[in-house]
Formats: sequence, structure tokens, C-alpha cells
Amino acid sequence: MILSVVTTLYSSAPYIEEFYRRILAQVQTLPVGYEIVFVDDGSPDNALDVALEIMNRDSRVSVVELSKNFGHHKAMMTGISQARGDLVFLIDVDLEEPPEILGEFYRQLTEKSVDIVFGVQQERHGTWFQRASGEAFYHLYNLLSTNVVPRNQLRARLMTRRYVDALVRHREQLFMIEILCNLTGFKQIAFPMNKTGYKGITTYTLARRIRLFINGITMSSNRPLIFIGYIGAIIVCLAAVYSLFVLIQYLLGIATPDGWTSLIISTWFLGGLTIFSLGIIATYLSVMFEEVKGRPYSIIAKVHRAAEAPKELSPINH
Repeated sequence: MILSVVTTLYSSAPYIEEFYRRILAQVQTLPVGYEIVFVDDGSPDNALDVALEIMNRDSRVSVVELSKNFGHHKAMMTGISQARGDLVFLIDVDLEEPPEILGEFYRQLTEKSVDIVFGVQQERHGTWFQRASGEAFYHLYNLLSTNVVPRNQLRARLMTRRYVDALVRHREQLFMIEILCNLTGFKQIAFPMNKTGYKGITTYTLARRIRLFINGITMSSNRPLIFIGYIGAIIVCLAAVYSLFVLIQYLLGIATPDGWTSLIISTWFLGGLTIFSLGIIATYLSVMFEEVKGRPYSIIAKVHRAAEAPKELSPINH
């Protein structure tokens, strides 16, 4: 059995050597052969050079060099598609997710005969705003989506070959890998864990989190569009009831219509609601615009493999 370790590189040069040392130590405790796939996602530092130097020392290391920065999730999917192992272990290189979790994931996968084991964070790190926005993300997503996902998922996940083959069949341009993993199905279990070595900074800015949230909703749910119809129906019913109430008052001589105040309020309310509804529709149209063009979600400039790289990844002799 062969295990592929997949990780992406973006401003990651300080972590690569330690990551390689720690993940190699874990792999060597398991009865498997291995390969390590580094995906250079247009890293602005010397991460590519560091990964290539490791590849020159270890022929089981390969480096997938992308033509530019395509984004974390697309780089991860590219690495998964390049992995050749019977098992694929996806993990971030920055060591926030401890490589040592691989052994426990492997035990869970083999003992419980499942297709994927993924990490779920028990305690969120970061500032209060990062923690609150993270919680809000999952609450809102599960409220608006028909595809409920476990909260606080981490990138770390161990997957079987049949699961990976199914996962890479998804070809969306705008996606979240956690949602694609959930949509793929098969037997999945969550494993509670916590991050270690928190850096205190993140490339996931508020704007980027909002984009991911919008991508996640539009790729897997049409509920916002349906809600627009419900809101319109409710407003029509309320308007009809109010109109009837005003008409009865007028006919009975109880009161006369107020005039400009109610008219302006109604106009502003309905105008704002119309613009908001059109904005939701426009978002879905923009997603369709991106998807129908059929462009690849990443472009590989070169796949670096050692000159003496083994054609078959044989198991390690213990």
C-alpha cells in the first residue's frame, strides 16, 4: 500500500524542512510506501527552491509547480489529482495541523473501514473576531444550504483511492474543498483535534472569507433564490391585507389614507428589497458565467520529479 502526502506552498519556506522531517518520521512508522507531493501555488518566497532541494535528496518527493497563484483550494485539488497512492493524506504545510496526527488517522481509517477521516477543531484559535466569524460562517452556511457540513473542519484528512477518484471528478471553478469532500459522500468520520503552533496571522482575510462563503452557498444550494420567492409572496400578502384594511377604514369614514409618508416608506422598502434580490440573482449568474466557460481551475507549469524517481512506489522495509 502506498500513501501520498499532499501539501501546498505559499509563503511557506520557513516551514517546509520541519514539515518534511516530521511527516517523514510519521510515514516511516506505518506499513506503507510513500510519496510526498508539494504544490507550489505561485509562492512569492523561495518555497519552490526549498522543495526542489528536498526532492533532490529524496526521490519519493515530487513538486507540482503551478503557472501562477490560483488559490489554496484549487492548489489542494491539483495536488490531490496528482497523487498516485492508495491513500492520500492532505495537510497544510505550516505545521498548525500537527503531522503527527497521521498515525491516528491511519488507525481510524483501517479499523473502522471508512473512506475518509478528517480533523475537526475542538477549540478555535485567533482573535475574537476570527472565532466569531468562523462560527457565523458555519451557522449561516448550514442554514442556507441543503448540504449540512460539520463545523470547524480542518484541512487535514486521510482519504482512500476510490474516494479521491470520485472527489477529483468535481470540476467547479468556485468551490470550497470541505464542501466538495462532504458532497462526495462515502463513509466519513470526523476526528476531534486542535491546531498547534498557532502563528497568529492568516491569509484568510475577511474579504476572502466572505468570498468563500458565497462560493460555498452558490455551489451547493439554491435556497437563497427560493427565499426570494417566499419573501415576495409574503410582501404581496401583507400589502393585500394592508390595502384591504385601509379601504375598509376609508369606506367607513374612520380615517383617510396618510399619503406621502406611507408611500415613501413603501417605495424605499420595496426598492431596497428589489435591489437586494437582484444582487442575489446576479451572484448566481456570475457563478454560472465562471462555470460555463469550462476553464481549468489551475494550470501546471511543470511537475518536478527526481531523475532516479521510482516508477513504482514500493513499501518501506521495516
